[in-house]
Amino acid sequence: MAVPRGTDLTCPSAQPGMSDVQVLGVVAASLEGSRVVYLNGYLPGTDEVLADAHPLPATNVLRLAAKCEEQRCVHFDGHLCQLASRIVRMLDAVVDTSPACVIRKSCRWFEQEGHSACLRCPQIVTTAAPDDGRLAQVARPAVAFTGGA
Repeated sequence: MAVPRGTDLTCPSAQPGMSDVQVLGVVAASLEGSRVVYLNGYLPGTDEVLADAHPLPATNVLRLAAKCEEQRCVHFDGHLCQLASRIVRMLDAVVDTSPACVIRKSCRWFEQEGHSACLRCPQIVTTAAPDDGRLAQVARPAVAFTGGA
């Protein structure tokens, strides 16, 4: 899929401190591994909301979305999100239908990879467990980040 230029796309795997952070879902344990349970409405990622995860880091408990930072991100190659590409290429689908998602209309992964990204999205946790080598491999950028364009 072609990603439209000049649009404000949303990163579905954001960090606290990024622009326009919102809670996309809650990370829950399952027999298949950690899975995201998506919220059905908008919840701003305020300091108070993120602090509710204490004593764990917010990214261990919550999946965040925010404005895609493009050139400021280690996964962006100038045109595409390589994380989205690796997710679709390296991970199996974990659901049969795309989950309900409050950011799909602006999601960079969906805009770039379509429903193939959505079928894999629930298994993506921002802070992967140390013993989850497959997710760590997918998350690792192919080249070192050298800064903005």
